[in-house]
Amino acid sequence: MPPTAPPSNAARAHDLTDAEFAELDDLLLETPEPLEPLDVVMLDGYLCGVIVQPVLLEPATWLAHVFDFDGRPLPDDVDPAWLQRTTALILRRHAVLNRAIVEDGWFDPLVLEFDDEHPREPVPEGEPDPMAGLSPVSQSLMPWVAGFQHAAVCFPDLAEMGDEAVMAALARLYRHLPAESDEEREIVATLDREHPLATLDDAMEELVVTVADLQDLTREQRYKVDTVKRETPKVGRNDPCPCGSGKKFKLCHGAA
Repeated sequence: MPPTAPPSNAARAHDLTDAEFAELDDLLLETPEPLEPLDVVMLDGYLCGVIVQPVLLEPATWLAHVFDFDGRPLPDDVDPAWLQRTTALILRRHAVLNRAIVEDGWFDPLVLEFDDEHPREPVPEGEPDPMAGLSPVSQSLMPWVAGFQHAAVCFPDLAEMGDEAVMAALARLYRHLPAESDEEREIVATLDREHPLATLDDAMEELVVTVADLQDLTREQRYKVDTVKRETPKVGRNDPCPCGSGKKFKLCHGAA
């Protein structure tokens, strides 16, 4: 079905409630060791990273990287009830995000908001702070963007498009991740100077618009249908066989 054709009301998935988001976060924590699953905030960014890929990805392809960063398979003896419920919630959120991005160009990202009532958890003594150097706004968005980046790393088709608009959009998202090189620090400084984000609301709006832009930029390639071309002209069954035997094609090589 083309992305612009809205599903019927019966097919529309309802978004997760706050209680179901909390349930999903707990369920992901129950993923059997030694697998390392995403948390629910990173999952939200990851799903958007899957949706804007220039290729259509089946759930069987991307679910493995939800339950484990490296995509290792779940054990054969995993609890089927746990797997069914966890997968159902993930697929519901994916369907809601996909519909919202395609039809509305807008969605509500699941991000952290740190304040006096909900401060950041302290970093264990002796461990590096993954958010060191980030502004308070970027600290709130970093886990979501890290999830998006996880999808882009697992499925590199997006970054490999070589499209300048795509790369610019990715830079607008990745500005919320710790810079790892002088080039990345320069990009972040330029964005902060030319497109400052004073509040979390401003940053969330920019994030949503950027994801919608990526969806538009990859739409044509994602739903492109390659035309199968014949290497040789089509031969009718009553035409002379191309082999030169003088027989009709249906009585010669066409009889095979």
